[in-house]
Amino acid sequence: MFKSFDIFEARKEGYKTYKVPGITVSKNNVVLATSEARPGDGKDWDFNDVMIRRSFDEGETFEKRQMVASHKDIVPGPISNFVMIPDLKNGRIIAVYCWNYSRVFRIFSDDDGETFTKPKEITETFNKFQNEYNWKVCATGPGHGIQLTNGRMIIPVWLSDGSESGHRPSIISSIYSDDNGLSWQRGEIVCQHNDIIDENLLINPSETIPVQLSDGSVMLNIRSESLIDRRLIAISPNGATNWEIIGFDKALLEPVCMASIIKSNQLNDKKSNDILFINPDNIENNMIPPGNNLRHDRKRLTAKLSFDDAKTWYINKIIEKGPSGYSDIAQLASGDFLCIYECEIIEKMTDAKYIRISKFNNTWLKS
Repeated sequence: MFKSFDIFEARKEGYKTYKVPGITVSKNNVVLATSEARPGDGKDWDFNDVMIRRSFDEGETFEKRQMVASHKDIVPGPISNFVMIPDLKNGRIIAVYCWNYSRVFRIFSDDDGETFTKPKEITETFNKFQNEYNWKVCATGPGHGIQLTNGRMIIPVWLSDGSESGHRPSIISSIYSDDNGLSWQRGEIVCQHNDIIDENLLINPSETIPVQLSDGSVMLNIRSESLIDRRLIAISPNGATNWEIIGFDKALLEPVCMASIIKSNQLNDKKSNDILFINPDNIENNMIPPGNNLRHDRKRLTAKLSFDDAKTWYINKIIEKGPSGYSDIAQLASGDFLCIYECEIIEKMTDAKYIRISKFNNTWLKS
C-alpha cells in the first residue's frame, strides 16, 4: 500500500510558501501535521506562522488548518523549527519551537492538538551553553523529538555564533526533559564546525534527527556541509552526555538537507525493531541554477530500512522521484507510516509547491 496527498499548497491562503513540515501521532492515534507558513519572501527570517492539520482516520483525511503558533504571539518575529513529542504515557503533546532564532518556547496540548497552552519561555536552557559557546542563533530540530523508554524526552539542537551568514558556523547538542516536558536541561556539545572526523573536516553540523537504539542508547544522524557528502553519526548512552562520534555513514548520501528517522513500533521477523531513514538520496547538481547557494539538488526522497540498529541499510525505496526536500516521519498504531515532505518547485529549488504526505506500509517498503 502506497498513497500520496497534498495538505498545504504554496501561494494559497495568504502565504507565499509552506516549509519545514512536521508530523506526529498521539497516544489516541490522532495525526498532527504541521508546517511553517511564510507570507513574505519565504526565507527563514520571514514572519513565519505555524499551521496544523489533524486527522482522525489514520491520515486518510485532514481537518482544515489551524494556526498553532503565530509570529505575533510574543512580539513580531518568525516562528521556526516546531518540534513535537507525543507523551505516550499521559497523552500530552509537547511542542518546542524558536522565535527569531534567538528565543525558545514550549507549549502543551492535552486534547490531541485541538488547543495548546500559552507559550512558556525556556531560553535559559540555551543560555547555559554560553560559557562554552557564545551563540547568537539557536534552533531546535527540526522534525520530531523522541521519548525514550525511561520517559526522558530528547530534542536535538544546533547553535551558531552567527559570524557567517546567520546560521554558520555551528555546533550540535541536545536538550532533554525528565519531567514530561515541563522543564528542559542542556546536554553536552556533540560536535562543532572544523572538527576532524575520519580525516575529514566537519563543516557546519546543523539539523539533526534522533532515534533510540535497541540497547537504550541514543543515536544522532547529523546534517553537515562537509565535503564528504555523507551523514554524520554520534551515539550517547542517555541522549545528553558522553557522546561518541561514530563517523560518516558511507551508505547515507548528504545533499545538505534535513532528513528524518524513526524506529518502528512493530517487531520484525527477528523480534527487533526496524529503523527507517528518509532523505533526498542525491548528490547530483543538475537542477541548481547559477548563483544558487545550494550544493546539491534536493530530489529523489528515499526511504532506507535497517534491521541492525542503523549499522547497515538493506531497503532503498523512492517515495518522491522529483524535487523533494525537508521531511518528517511518524507511525500509526497499525504500523503504517506517514511521511510528510516538501515537494515540487515553483521558482527555485527551495520554493516548494506542496507539503505532501505519503502513506505506506511494510509490505510496500519491502517489496
